[in-house]
Amino acid sequence: MRSDGRTFDEIRPVRIVPDFLKYAEGSCLFELGDTKVLCAVSVEEKVPSFLKDTGCGWITAEYALLPRATETRSPREVFGRKGRSQEIQRLIGRSLRAVVDLQALGERTLWVDCDVLQADGGTRTAAITGAFVALKLAVRRLLEKGILARDPVREHLAAISCGVVDGQVLVDLSFEEDAVAEVDANFVRAEKGGWIEIQATGEKGPFPWERLEEMKELAAKAIQKLISFQREVLS
Repeated sequence: MRSDGRTFDEIRPVRIVPDFLKYAEGSCLFELGDTKVLCAVSVEEKVPSFLKDTGCGWITAEYALLPRATETRSPREVFGRKGRSQEIQRLIGRSLRAVVDLQALGERTLWVDCDVLQADGGTRTAAITGAFVALKLAVRRLLEKGILARDPVREHLAAISCGVVDGQVLVDLSFEEDAVAEVDANFVRAEKGGWIEIQATGEKGPFPWERLEEMKELAAKAIQKLISFQREVLS
């Protein structure tokens, strides 16, 4: 048993509050245990210059950790995103674009803002999972208004962290576990079974391929659970 009473293959309690914000085209508060991320999608009727006159849309993301999301205050990134934030927001954008038909989106941009209100491990995977819900809500409104002719979202996606702590493979690491993990990994997967991105690092040295296979199996099951939560909320 882990310190919070979970088994090795058990994710933390999930809570998704749709339409959390009044003005955003799509939004949700996504909670995974004590990690809480506010996700909002805004629609802009233009695209980056490299997509102009192509009929193709775009999805881009911004990620930020609020100053007191952690035990000690982190300075606001007012002079530009730090390397970690840049890496995560690019991951969020890549993940969402992987399951969206950008041509069906038309020449418009969906801006996805993910703000971590409270961090207890797994903020990037929580941001991806919550961002998808906000994206679906925004697309639903565009369809209802007749702005989109068809749903550009091909399938659901979600993400989860895994790792190895004291030689044991665990899914959905809390900060306490992540801080001492020998292996740290993040998995992004589409509902039909295709993997979108896998990030894995041997924090304390090399690890065998078999470990990655074990984490992948745990991640696949956890992601299907998360997608079930998404579908329940969106229904």
